[in-house]
Amino acid sequence: MPLIVEKYGGSSVGTSERIRAVADRVAASHRAGDDLVVVLSAMAGETNRLLELARDIDPEADARETDVLISTGEQVTIALLSMALHKLDVPARSYTGGQVRILTDNVHGKARILDIDADMVRTDIEQRNVVVVAGFQGVDREGNITTLGRGGSDTTAVAMAAALKADECRIYTDVDGVYTADPRIVPEARRLEQITVEEMLELSSLGAKVLETRSVEFAGKYKVPLRVLSSFESGKGTLITYEVNKMEQPLIAGIAYNRDEAKLTIRGVPDQPGVASTIFGQISDAHVNVDMIIQNVAQDGTTDLTFTVNRSEYPRARSILEKISAELKAREVVGDDQLAKISIVGVGMRSHAGIASTMFEAMATEGINIELISTSEIKISIGVADRYVELAVRALHKAFGLEVETHEEILDATAVD
Repeated sequence: MPLIVEKYGGSSVGTSERIRAVADRVAASHRAGDDLVVVLSAMAGETNRLLELARDIDPEADARETDVLISTGEQVTIALLSMALHKLDVPARSYTGGQVRILTDNVHGKARILDIDADMVRTDIEQRNVVVVAGFQGVDREGNITTLGRGGSDTTAVAMAAALKADECRIYTDVDGVYTADPRIVPEARRLEQITVEEMLELSSLGAKVLETRSVEFAGKYKVPLRVLSSFESGKGTLITYEVNKMEQPLIAGIAYNRDEAKLTIRGVPDQPGVASTIFGQISDAHVNVDMIIQNVAQDGTTDLTFTVNRSEYPRARSILEKISAELKAREVVGDDQLAKISIVGVGMRSHAGIASTMFEAMATEGINIELISTSEIKISIGVADRYVELAVRALHKAFGLEVETHEEILDATAVD
């Protein structure tokens, strides 16, 4: 019998009616012969409600106790789903992350999974029980409850699938798969039948909200077949796999964007060894993550250095940079907290020229100024003013022919003279 791990997000279990609908779907699969492990998030909005309660008590509440509090959201949904399955005469047992023994490190609020003891789960599966597991949580070596951070239930599901050597891990959400672009911006965006793990990892890290990045990393590391489907409508969704048939592989798999970007520039710093290390060392010590970096050398022996950070970290990063500027006797620090990053991703970029020029030409045609550029083997990212995001995404989607189905047509659409 195939072993399937299914994960349902907060919107999928947001009401009693929706929990019953999930139970109906799970029961149908169980009766069809599938062995099932179901991982659940808390009801939509519940984690935020619990965090707000914590802030009412103490705006700087202890991290350990916060994890104890917010882990209860998933305990509610796993119990309710198990009850709904019992009513359908489907044997089911619910487990918290601690009961399954999802072992994590001790970093509260963003713990990482170290190991899973799946023996108890395997025993239940052998007895034809549906196993219902709380996502987003585990325990450290001292038995303290930990939580995995944003998207943690996705990570739980993929990690369970890896531990159990499941035939497939299915992530049920409020969208029916991975699209070439955000359908809210590009109505012509097309659902992908397949996408590589490598491409999905890039898209997730660059702003696509379909899957949490760590879950895709797990899928790639442990070779877990991963599929994204809708909780609310039938369909095959999108399979995230290791290789896509080359004849079917488009040059560009999709476009991602992130509006939470800010840009900082320190001008007129000495162009000499150790300066970049001084700047980014102090930024790193403040736990500020830096993304794109550009350095220009001037003729007077100084350099201008530009980099991007998350918009929420902009005030802190600017304050640090102002102090560094004074120490280095730089000319000035300037910044812009209304930047967005737009990225195109595709493994086909490895073997085809002209991708960057097509991207830049599309921006020029729309009169959009590119402020920064960053590249890797399978992606190109640009920084543009936040107000141009929707226009830029639509222009790129059209320029690369992403609404077109066939590989040959995409080659024609992106041909360069």
